[in-house]
Amino acid sequence: MKSKSAIMTAPGAPLLIDEIDVPDPGPNQVIVKQTASGICASQIHELTKIPAESCPCVLGHEGVGVVTHVGSDVTHLKEGDWAITTWVPRDGFPGRDFIDGLAPIGTTFRGEEVGGPIGTFTEHCLASDQLAVKVAPERATPESSIVGCAVLTGAGAVLHTAKVRTEESVVVVGAGGIGLCALKMASLVQAYPVIAVDLLDEKLEFAKQWGATHTVNAAKVDAIKAVWEITGKGADYAFDAVGTVATHEQIIEMVRGGGPGADNLGGMAVMIGWPQTEFTLNGEHFVFHQRQYRGSHGSSIPDEDFPMYLRLDSEARFPLDKLVTRSYALEQINDALDDLGEGRILGRSIIRF
Repeated sequence: MKSKSAIMTAPGAPLLIDEIDVPDPGPNQVIVKQTASGICASQIHELTKIPAESCPCVLGHEGVGVVTHVGSDVTHLKEGDWAITTWVPRDGFPGRDFIDGLAPIGTTFRGEEVGGPIGTFTEHCLASDQLAVKVAPERATPESSIVGCAVLTGAGAVLHTAKVRTEESVVVVGAGGIGLCALKMASLVQAYPVIAVDLLDEKLEFAKQWGATHTVNAAKVDAIKAVWEITGKGADYAFDAVGTVATHEQIIEMVRGGGPGADNLGGMAVMIGWPQTEFTLNGEHFVFHQRQYRGSHGSSIPDEDFPMYLRLDSEARFPLDKLVTRSYALEQINDALDDLGEGRILGRSIIRF
């Protein structure tokens, strides 16, 4: 079938609105006719980081819609089911070889294979069944598309990677979609204080609606010093939801120190944002103060965690309709990416099909 899509044809080039050819699904694939797709800051990086030889490709990795076709070996979905598409294998550690989900999926554009294991900037999303999670129809709102990345990444980093507990202190650097989800989960587990760090007052004000008890404008004050003044000893956890060299380096200095001896660990710095290939850390943080540094890569198990995230949304404790602050048509995708890159989006934005 033909599917209208936003296609990356070359690094740095505007996305092209055209049709790709979507084949029938393979044995372990499904086609989801989408109602919405989230727009992630990762796409800003991908526009320059994806090499020319990997083009054409369709970006996007969080969506929601109705299943229209299922492969012969798919057992957890049937035609007519609603599903969230994501980039994290749905059962956390697939029982079969997952290489089929990482290879190009079989769509083509003007006779050329479209690269990538998933692309949600398209009306009909062909994906591995490991990347399609069944959800109840009443939970499959357009806003639920962002559970496929923003929520699972930000909330999962707090809940699973760091395992934050009540009254532990949390700082989140970057009040975008993922950072706000981290703030909200920290608030839900009763962390305190919960500190949002950003460069824009408007985003920091919005972060207060998402659980931030304190805010720091890093464009106006020394963010590290401010975090220490608020916590008194450094934070128990600091999350980098931006992904720059500066933020990679700052979060380790925001967490408290431990000391010599057993069970005297310092705080934990967690990188969530797009990773830079090189940055500098002082080894004294680790040896003398036993601070910890971890990465978090979509730290959720979709089959288990998506129902929880959607239940919290239905209870108005994680209100996705308030996190999604702007919607675009597919034809507006380049404007949407410009708005995101220029910091004009509070929360998360989505495409509606």
